[in-house]
Amino acid sequence: MLPKVLWNLHRIHDFATDILKQHGRTGEFMGPWFTKMNYLITSDPMNVHHIMSKSFDNYVKGPEFREIFQVFGLGIFTSDSETWRYHRSLLLSLFKNRKFEMFLEKTIQKKLKGSLIPTLEYAKQQGIEVDLQDIFNRFTFDNICSIVLGYDPNCLSIDFPHVACEKAFNEAEESIFYRHVVPKSVWKLLEWLQIGEERKMSEACKVFDQFIYSCIASKREELSKYNNKSQIDESHPQVDLLSTLMMMREEESKKSQSQTLVHDDKFLRDTAFNLFVAGRDTITSALTWFFWLIAKNPLVEAKILEEIKENFGANNNHDIKHNVLSIEEVKKLVYLHGALCESLRLFPPIPFESKQAINGDVFPSGYHVSPNTTILVSLYSMGRFEEIWGKDCLEFKPERWISEKEGIIHVPSYKFISFNAGPRTCLGKDLSFMQMKMVVAAILCNFCIQVVEGHEAKPSLSIVLLMKDGLKVRITKREV
Repeated sequence: MLPKVLWNLHRIHDFATDILKQHGRTGEFMGPWFTKMNYLITSDPMNVHHIMSKSFDNYVKGPEFREIFQVFGLGIFTSDSETWRYHRSLLLSLFKNRKFEMFLEKTIQKKLKGSLIPTLEYAKQQGIEVDLQDIFNRFTFDNICSIVLGYDPNCLSIDFPHVACEKAFNEAEESIFYRHVVPKSVWKLLEWLQIGEERKMSEACKVFDQFIYSCIASKREELSKYNNKSQIDESHPQVDLLSTLMMMREEESKKSQSQTLVHDDKFLRDTAFNLFVAGRDTITSALTWFFWLIAKNPLVEAKILEEIKENFGANNNHDIKHNVLSIEEVKKLVYLHGALCESLRLFPPIPFESKQAINGDVFPSGYHVSPNTTILVSLYSMGRFEEIWGKDCLEFKPERWISEKEGIIHVPSYKFISFNAGPRTCLGKDLSFMQMKMVVAAILCNFCIQVVEGHEAKPSLSIVLLMKDGLKVRITKREV
């Protein structure tokens, strides 16, 4: 089956969808015997529920996944069992902190007012074409650096500067996809010889790791000036995740009487990298496809603006064109929430999920799973089946998410799986929605986004569903 995959690599997600439709949403992929590239692929909600929830302990990331995603280290995305549980409990305590939510809100608002809106304003005044995906890439990289590391590299400004660590992060992720479509023996050889994509990834990792480790060293030196947590809180009312993580590890080390936790820079590096992936590329992907869909569906755009106007118009003493909404305020935007869900259904930022069976099993659909079988869940395909979403499954209809009482309809996570499902459901789901709503409201209330005529939106070959050639747009003034 490998030749067909390579021939359709430019449209791999739609190709997988076509194949799954022919095989009842679940089928086997067989590679050449010497490659060990045999997978079981599914987009059946009941099978997904079985894998992600009912038989969670039997389906793990596994050692092969960790080899492919070597750059991720032993972070939350690649770890299993107790290591994964430790990461999750640690990050859960970070995200559920009200102080962190306030810090996140202030960081995003500052970046919107100081960088994103001025950059779009400049593009509007100059009448130039811009790549909206590149703008979101820079915006989210600055945001995640500020949130995780407490440092803003200022990637987003009107001169679009070259920032080495941002470019390196992008290249490292692009190279990972390559490991999915060639035999392990091939990319292992290229890694050993340090040529091709493997050399590109190694060089990118060196640049990004140097940046991360320098931030860790700087943060450790900064925190060493203070004797206890209360002093840090007084001096740093907006504590970034790295600072908080270091303090938590120090508390753990005191309880266990071990200094290993305090000085484990590799753990901090891996955690930071995983947080970058979770809070950066996924948001970039979601916003890029959302604005492309909005440009193609002006009626949806009009309804979003009407909802914003009803909640924060002149009668509410809120000048939305010169203000950025807060987290509490965007919670009122139900239709916008539905529009984002609809966009994520059609273009999930992570298009496929990989699992490995520990023991033999039988799927609800009847497929027999052998021990050590690699299973690929196609999130992209799940949004394109009539059996799951109805005959209008390919249409962009935010209304499918809105109840008669004008609330959001709950859809099980194994059916709407953009934020994963079961115990591994994304911890930052709610915060991601809040951030996206803040960005969308700020842009739509100030500007009209028009896709350049002739621009074709094609998914890139990456582990994240970005646009291959970016999103070329023109910015015009929003007339009230």
